[in-house]
Amino acid sequence: MSLDPALLSRIETLLQSNRVVLFMKGSPDAPQCGFSSKAVGVLNALLPEGYAHVNVLADADIREGIKQYGNWPTIPQLYIDGELVGGSDIVEQMAGSGELHSALGLPAPDRSPPKLTITPPALEMLRGAVANAGEGYAVQLDIDARHNARLQLAPVDPNAVAVEIDGVRVQTDWMQARRADGISIDWVDDERGRGLIVHNPHAPPAVRTITPAETEERVRAGTLRLVDVRPGEERALAAAPVAFDTFDNGLDSLEALPRDTALAFLCHHAGRSQQAAEHFRGLGFREVYNVVGGIDAWADLNPAVAKY
Repeated sequence: MSLDPALLSRIETLLQSNRVVLFMKGSPDAPQCGFSSKAVGVLNALLPEGYAHVNVLADADIREGIKQYGNWPTIPQLYIDGELVGGSDIVEQMAGSGELHSALGLPAPDRSPPKLTITPPALEMLRGAVANAGEGYAVQLDIDARHNARLQLAPVDPNAVAVEIDGVRVQTDWMQARRADGISIDWVDDERGRGLIVHNPHAPPAVRTITPAETEERVRAGTLRLVDVRPGEERALAAAPVAFDTFDNGLDSLEALPRDTALAFLCHHAGRSQQAAEHFRGLGFREVYNVVGGIDAWADLNPAVAKY
Protein backbone atom coordinates (compact mmCIF):
# COMPACT_ATOMS: atom_id res chain seq x y z
CA MET A 1 0.00 0.00 0.00
CA SER A 2 1.45 3.35 -1.05
CA LEU A 3 1.71 6.29 1.29
CA ASP A 4 -0.84 9.08 1.08
CA PRO A 5 0.80 11.79 -1.09
CA ALA A 6 0.25 14.48 1.55
CA LEU A 7 1.85 12.32 4.26
CA LEU A 8 4.72 11.37 1.96
CA SER A 9 5.32 15.07 1.30
CA ARG A 10 5.36 15.81 5.04
CA ILE A 11 7.94 13.10 5.72
CA GLU A 12 10.17 14.09 2.81
CA THR A 13 10.01 17.76 3.79
CA LEU A 14 11.12 16.82 7.32
CA LEU A 15 14.04 14.80 6.02
CA GLN A 16 15.09 17.37 3.45
CA SER A 17 14.93 20.24 5.95
CA ASN A 18 16.98 18.54 8.67
CA ARG A 19 20.21 16.60 8.33
CA VAL A 20 19.49 14.49 11.44
CA VAL A 21 15.94 13.43 12.33
CA LEU A 22 14.94 11.05 15.10
CA PHE A 23 11.41 9.65 14.99
CA MET A 24 10.78 8.67 18.58
CA LYS A 25 8.26 8.24 21.37
CA GLY A 26 8.29 11.41 23.45
CA SER A 27 10.97 14.07 23.24
CA PRO A 28 14.72 14.16 23.98
CA ASP A 29 13.96 15.74 27.35
CA ALA A 30 11.28 13.16 28.17
CA PRO A 31 11.52 9.95 26.11
CA GLN A 32 8.48 7.74 26.52
CA CYS A 33 10.06 4.32 25.94
CA GLY A 34 13.34 2.64 26.78
CA PHE A 35 14.42 2.24 23.16
CA SER A 36 13.84 5.93 22.42
CA SER A 37 15.74 6.77 25.60
CA LYS A 38 18.76 4.75 24.40
CA ALA A 39 18.81 6.48 21.02
CA VAL A 40 18.46 9.88 22.68
CA GLY A 41 21.34 9.12 25.03
CA VAL A 42 23.65 8.49 22.09
CA LEU A 43 22.52 11.52 20.07
CA ASN A 44 22.65 13.85 23.07
CA ALA A 45 26.25 12.80 23.64
CA LEU A 46 27.21 13.32 20.00
CA LEU A 47 25.05 16.34 19.16
CA PRO A 48 24.73 18.46 22.33
CA GLU A 49 23.60 21.41 20.21
CA GLY A 50 20.47 19.46 19.32
CA TYR A 51 18.86 17.65 16.40
CA ALA A 52 15.43 17.39 14.82
CA HIS A 53 13.00 14.98 16.43
CA VAL A 54 9.40 13.93 15.89
CA ASN A 55 7.18 12.61 18.69
CA VAL A 56 5.22 9.87 16.92
CA LEU A 57 2.90 9.53 19.94
CA ALA A 58 1.55 12.96 19.08
CA ASP A 59 1.04 12.16 15.39
CA ALA A 60 -0.58 8.82 14.51
CA ASP A 61 -0.20 9.43 10.78
CA ILE A 62 3.56 9.96 11.05
CA ARG A 63 3.86 7.03 13.46
CA GLU A 64 2.47 4.58 10.92
CA GLY A 65 3.69 6.43 7.84
CA ILE A 66 7.37 6.44 8.79
CA LYS A 67 7.28 2.67 9.32
CA GLN A 68 5.99 2.25 5.78
CA TYR A 69 8.27 4.93 4.33
CA GLY A 70 11.49 3.22 5.43
CA ASN A 71 10.11 -0.32 5.60
CA TRP A 72 11.19 -0.41 9.24
CA PRO A 73 8.56 -1.72 11.67
CA THR A 74 9.64 -0.19 14.99
CA ILE A 75 10.24 3.15 16.68
CA PRO A 76 12.64 4.91 17.15
CA GLN A 77 14.11 5.47 13.71
CA LEU A 78 17.14 7.63 12.98
CA TYR A 79 17.66 9.32 9.60
CA ILE A 80 20.86 11.06 8.54
CA ASP A 81 20.98 12.98 5.26
CA GLY A 82 17.60 11.51 4.33
CA GLU A 83 18.81 7.90 4.74
CA LEU A 84 17.49 5.48 7.35
CA VAL A 85 20.19 4.46 9.83
CA GLY A 86 18.05 2.15 11.98
CA GLY A 87 16.64 1.74 15.46
CA SER A 88 18.17 2.05 18.90
CA ASP A 89 20.25 -1.15 18.80
CA ILE A 90 21.88 -0.18 15.51
CA VAL A 91 22.42 3.39 16.71
CA GLU A 92 24.21 2.10 19.83
CA GLN A 93 26.29 -0.39 17.86
CA MET A 94 27.35 2.21 15.30
CA ALA A 95 28.18 4.69 18.06
CA GLY A 96 30.36 2.10 19.80
CA SER A 97 32.25 1.24 16.63
CA GLY A 98 32.68 4.87 15.54
CA GLU A 99 30.55 4.43 12.40
CA LEU A 100 27.94 6.86 13.64
CA HIS A 101 30.58 9.49 14.33
CA SER A 102 31.79 9.10 10.76
CA ALA A 103 28.24 9.36 9.38
CA LEU A 104 27.77 12.60 11.32
CA GLY A 105 31.16 13.98 10.29
CA LEU A 106 32.50 13.85 13.85
CA PRO A 107 35.90 12.73 15.16
CA ALA A 108 36.18 9.11 16.26
CA PRO A 109 35.21 8.51 19.91
CA ASP A 110 37.87 8.62 22.61
CA ARG A 111 38.17 4.98 23.62
CA SER A 112 41.12 5.37 25.97
CA PRO A 113 40.55 3.52 29.27
CA PRO A 114 39.32 5.64 32.19
CA LYS A 115 41.62 6.36 35.10
CA LEU A 116 40.18 4.47 38.07
CA THR A 117 41.28 3.80 41.64
CA ILE A 118 40.12 0.68 43.49
CA THR A 119 41.18 0.19 47.08
CA PRO A 120 42.57 -3.21 48.16
CA PRO A 121 39.42 -4.15 50.17
CA ALA A 122 37.22 -3.28 47.18
CA LEU A 123 39.49 -5.25 44.83
CA GLU A 124 39.20 -8.29 47.07
CA MET A 125 35.40 -8.09 47.10
CA LEU A 126 35.16 -7.50 43.35
CA ARG A 127 37.59 -10.29 42.55
CA GLY A 128 35.52 -12.70 44.64
CA ALA A 129 32.26 -11.58 43.04
CA VAL A 130 33.63 -12.05 39.52
CA ALA A 131 34.99 -15.49 40.41
CA ASN A 132 31.65 -16.56 41.86
CA ALA A 133 29.84 -15.38 38.72
CA GLY A 134 31.82 -17.80 36.59
CA GLU A 135 34.04 -17.48 33.56
CA GLY A 136 33.50 -14.60 31.16
CA TYR A 137 32.23 -11.96 33.59
CA ALA A 138 33.51 -8.45 34.37
CA VAL A 139 32.59 -5.49 36.53
CA GLN A 140 30.30 -3.16 34.57
CA LEU A 141 30.59 0.51 35.55
CA ASP A 142 27.70 2.68 34.36
CA ILE A 143 27.59 6.44 34.90
CA ASP A 144 24.56 8.36 33.67
CA ALA A 145 24.54 11.91 32.38
CA ARG A 146 23.91 13.17 35.92
CA HIS A 147 27.04 11.37 37.17
CA ASN A 148 25.14 8.72 39.13
CA ALA A 149 27.35 5.61 39.21
CA ARG A 150 26.29 1.95 39.32
CA LEU A 151 28.35 -1.23 39.58
CA GLN A 152 27.15 -4.66 38.49
CA LEU A 153 28.49 -7.90 37.04
CA ALA A 154 28.06 -8.38 33.30
CA PRO A 155 29.41 -10.65 30.57
CA VAL A 156 32.73 -9.49 29.13
CA ASP A 157 32.02 -7.13 26.23
CA PRO A 158 34.90 -7.14 23.74
CA ASN A 159 33.70 -3.81 22.32
CA ALA A 160 33.63 -2.06 25.70
CA VAL A 161 36.18 0.46 26.92
CA ALA A 162 37.93 -1.52 29.65
CA VAL A 163 40.67 -1.26 32.23
CA GLU A 164 42.16 -4.14 34.21
CA ILE A 165 43.35 -3.53 37.76
CA ASP A 166 45.11 -6.40 39.52
CA GLY A 167 43.12 -8.99 37.62
CA VAL A 168 39.73 -7.25 37.85
CA ARG A 169 38.32 -6.08 34.52
CA VAL A 170 36.15 -2.97 34.75
CA GLN A 171 34.29 -2.09 31.58
CA THR A 172 32.06 0.73 30.38
CA ASP A 173 31.05 2.20 27.03
CA TRP A 174 32.62 5.05 25.07
CA MET A 175 29.97 7.56 26.18
CA GLN A 176 30.68 6.93 29.84
CA ALA A 177 34.43 6.37 29.74
CA ARG A 178 35.32 10.03 30.22
CA ARG A 179 32.72 10.40 32.98
CA ALA A 180 34.56 7.58 34.76
CA ASP A 181 37.93 9.36 34.84
CA GLY A 182 39.00 9.94 38.42
CA ILE A 183 36.42 7.65 40.02
CA SER A 184 37.47 5.68 43.09
CA ILE A 185 35.82 2.51 44.39
CA ASP A 186 36.10 1.52 48.04
CA TRP A 187 34.66 -1.12 50.36
CA VAL A 188 33.34 0.18 53.70
CA ASP A 189 31.90 -1.41 56.81
CA ASP A 190 31.11 1.44 59.17
CA GLU A 191 28.38 3.91 60.08
CA ARG A 192 27.74 4.46 56.33
CA GLY A 193 26.79 0.81 55.93
CA ARG A 194 28.50 -2.22 54.49
CA GLY A 195 29.31 -2.42 50.80
CA LEU A 196 31.01 -0.84 47.83
CA ILE A 197 31.07 2.94 47.60
CA VAL A 198 31.79 4.82 44.39
CA HIS A 199 33.22 8.30 44.77
CA ASN A 200 32.75 10.39 41.65
CA PRO A 201 34.66 13.71 41.71
CA HIS A 202 32.57 14.96 38.78
CA ALA A 203 29.24 14.56 40.60
CA PRO A 204 27.67 17.72 42.02
CA PRO A 205 28.00 18.02 45.81
CA ALA A 206 25.20 16.53 47.88
CA VAL A 207 22.19 18.64 48.84
CA ARG A 208 22.91 20.43 52.12
CA THR A 209 20.54 21.62 54.84
CA ILE A 210 20.15 25.25 55.78
CA THR A 211 18.15 26.84 58.58
CA PRO A 212 15.46 29.47 57.99
CA ALA A 213 17.63 32.04 59.78
CA GLU A 214 20.62 31.31 57.55
CA THR A 215 18.39 31.35 54.50
CA GLU A 216 16.91 34.73 55.38
CA GLU A 217 20.34 36.22 56.02
CA ARG A 218 21.78 35.00 52.74
CA VAL A 219 18.75 35.93 50.62
CA ARG A 220 18.84 39.46 52.02
CA ALA A 221 22.59 39.59 51.30
CA GLY A 222 21.98 38.50 47.71
CA THR A 223 24.11 35.33 47.97
CA LEU A 224 21.26 32.82 47.83
CA ARG A 225 18.11 32.37 45.76
CA LEU A 226 15.10 30.87 47.58
CA VAL A 227 12.57 28.74 45.72
CA ASP A 228 9.21 27.90 47.35
CA VAL A 229 7.98 24.71 45.71
CA ARG A 230 4.49 24.87 47.27
CA PRO A 231 1.44 25.78 45.17
CA GLY A 232 -0.06 29.25 45.50
CA GLU A 233 -2.87 28.21 47.83
CA GLU A 234 -0.33 26.96 50.38
CA ARG A 235 1.86 30.03 50.07
CA ALA A 236 -1.23 32.13 50.77
CA LEU A 237 -1.45 30.46 54.19
CA ALA A 238 2.17 31.17 55.10
CA ALA A 239 4.96 32.78 53.11
CA ALA A 240 8.65 33.38 53.74
CA PRO A 241 9.38 37.02 54.67
CA VAL A 242 12.02 37.35 51.94
CA ALA A 243 12.03 37.32 48.15
CA PHE A 244 11.51 33.91 46.59
CA ASP A 245 10.87 32.17 43.29
CA THR A 246 8.13 29.62 42.61
CA PHE A 247 7.31 26.85 40.16
CA ASP A 248 4.07 28.57 39.10
CA ASN A 249 5.31 29.16 35.55
CA GLY A 250 7.33 25.97 35.27
CA LEU A 251 10.99 25.23 35.86
CA ASP A 252 12.56 26.46 32.62
CA SER A 253 13.78 29.84 33.86
CA LEU A 254 15.31 28.35 37.00
CA GLU A 255 16.89 25.43 35.15
CA ALA A 256 18.54 27.93 32.78
CA LEU A 257 20.38 29.71 35.62
CA PRO A 258 24.19 29.47 35.79
CA ARG A 259 25.22 26.25 37.55
CA ASP A 260 27.09 28.20 40.24
CA THR A 261 23.87 29.89 41.41
CA ALA A 262 23.22 29.04 45.07
CA LEU A 263 19.67 27.70 45.45
CA ALA A 264 17.62 26.87 48.54
CA PHE A 265 14.28 25.05 48.35
CA LEU A 266 11.35 25.46 50.73
CA CYS A 267 8.07 23.62 51.32
CA HIS A 268 5.81 22.82 54.29
CA HIS A 269 7.97 20.29 56.15
CA ALA A 270 11.04 19.88 53.86
CA GLY A 271 9.86 16.77 52.00
CA ARG A 272 8.86 18.16 48.61
CA SER A 273 11.69 20.67 48.75
CA GLN A 274 14.22 17.84 49.18
CA GLN A 275 12.94 16.25 45.96
CA ALA A 276 13.19 19.56 44.13
CA ALA A 277 16.68 20.14 45.48
CA GLU A 278 17.80 16.71 44.26
CA HIS A 279 16.39 17.50 40.82
CA PHE A 280 18.46 20.68 40.53
CA ARG A 281 21.53 18.96 41.94
CA GLY A 282 21.10 16.37 39.21
CA LEU A 283 21.13 19.15 36.64
CA GLY A 284 24.60 20.13 37.79
CA PHE A 285 23.94 22.96 40.27
CA ARG A 286 26.87 22.95 42.66
CA GLU A 287 25.40 24.68 45.73
CA VAL A 288 21.94 23.38 46.59
CA TYR A 289 20.17 23.54 49.96
CA ASN A 290 16.97 22.25 51.54
CA VAL A 291 15.46 24.55 54.17
CA VAL A 292 15.31 22.29 57.20
CA GLY A 293 11.87 22.14 58.83
CA GLY A 294 10.23 24.02 55.98
CA ILE A 295 7.91 26.98 56.47
CA ASP A 296 6.84 25.50 59.84
CA ALA A 297 10.37 26.02 61.16
CA TRP A 298 10.30 29.56 59.78
CA ALA A 299 7.12 30.19 61.79
CA ASP A 300 8.99 29.16 64.94
CA LEU A 301 11.62 31.78 64.10
CA ASN A 302 9.23 34.55 63.06
CA PRO A 303 5.77 34.92 64.67
CA ALA A 304 4.60 36.87 61.61
CA VAL A 305 4.78 33.62 59.58
CA ALA A 306 1.68 31.54 60.22
CA LYS A 307 1.55 27.82 60.88
CA TYR A 308 -0.97 25.63 59.09
